Amino acid sequence: MVQHATVKMANPLARLERIPIWPHGPGLLIVLGLGYFFAFFDITNIGFGIPVITQQFHVSAGLVSQAVSTSLMGYIFGAIIVSVLSDYFGRRLALILGVALYTVGSLATAFSPNVGWLIAWRFVVGMGIGTMIAQVSTYLGEISPAALRGKFSGLANLFSFVGIAVVPFFALWLVPHYTWGWRGLLFIGALGGIAMLFMGQSLIESPRWLMIHGRHDEAVALIEKIEQRALVKMNGQPLPPVVEIPFEEHAKGFPIISLFKPPYLQRMIVLLLYWLFFYTGDYAYLGMAPTILVHQGFSLANSIGFSAISAIGFVVGAVYIFIYGDRIERKFSLIAAGTIGGVAIIIAGLFPTPASVVIAGFLFTVEIALLSILGYIITAEHFPTRARSSGLAMDDGIGHLGGAIAPMVTLAAMGKWGIAGGFGLMGITTFISLVFMSMTSRATRRNLESVNDDLTLSEVVESGTQM
Repeated sequence: MVQHATVKMANPLARLERIPIWPHGPGLLIVLGLGYFFAFFDITNIGFGIPVITQQFHVSAGLVSQAVSTSLMGYIFGAIIVSVLSDYFGRRLALILGVALYTVGSLATAFSPNVGWLIAWRFVVGMGIGTMIAQVSTYLGEISPAALRGKFSGLANLFSFVGIAVVPFFALWLVPHYTWGWRGLLFIGALGGIAMLFMGQSLIESPRWLMIHGRHDEAVALIEKIEQRALVKMNGQPLPPVVEIPFEEHAKGFPIISLFKPPYLQRMIVLLLYWLFFYTGDYAYLGMAPTILVHQGFSLANSIGFSAISAIGFVVGAVYIFIYGDRIERKFSLIAAGTIGGVAIIIAGLFPTPASVVIAGFLFTVEIALLSILGYIITAEHFPTRARSSGLAMDDGIGHLGGAIAPMVTLAAMGKWGIAGGFGLMGITTFISLVFMSMTSRATRRNLESVNDDLTLSEVVESGTQM
């Protein structure tokens, strides 16, 4: 009875953290996975249609590539605005809104009568994608026990990178063979509305969000349901003892304001620079690789085919995180993958053969998977619950300015140095991003409250210098 009373008096979040298995139903992961699948499918599909869209609308590749930039600007706007709503009104509402935005935007983009409408509707698609990526990363981190945060973020992201990986195969089937093929490719993204039908029933509210908004009783009731589900899965085995964790400060004021005060301002700057350089190289590859290869002399079908084979690396990277995301310090895995992928893509640019392009593309897509998934987890870990969604959205969203300029700088580099310039840009910006990631803290397997209770900038920089 004494132990039971002690558990009842403990921080409800400490009771969540002690659970050794995934304590939620499979439906929740499936819903998040489907949302991620279609959001990431929409990130890259426009890139495979650019060569055909330029011909049908009689415009330059530079003009059509603005659809990529506009989508990324929508990403920034949507991620920040909806994430502020998330910090105020809860994670469930923001997730549902994100799915609605990219579903409507994808449907309208597929039926665009001219390039102007296509560019405009890609802004809406970007809003939805930005919202989903910021919210799923925040949400999974808050509902997962610390020891499982990386593993199940990796599992959900497996859906996202399957979404990216299958785009080239659909593009290979549709774009070269049908005049409406690029429209069909964009229309597939609209099927994300299927996930929206189930979101309201399958999603729980974040218990951490409930706690900082003074809804203690609701958080306790939710944690008790989670514990009961875990006990059923454990076949009657008792849960580990509660290890107390700090209570986090209640939400007050405007959440973004706290991000501009120490120590969060320093963290935000370091992570913003990471995302800025990572996304420059990331979107240079995702949005412009087929164009670079066609410019080099490869056929459109072969260029898409190379990308399709290389895209298997997205899935391999997500599987790696599912297996090792909580076993190996996350930022070490990230830096190793970034180094290997960056070197490989530079070598392929200098020696462009079909084999080198496919191998380098595979290693670079593995790197993209690790740098994005682990980057989301690490970024969310560096902010408090009251502004976690806003902090992740600010860094990830504004960091997409790097992605927004990627088509322009890639075309410029390609125009001066050919494929070596385009692929070299991808590798160099990746290396620069790793410098800033080395300055982040080690938060693997630590509860979020402890990370944000005792972490200071000096510790962040010290952990980076220990690399």
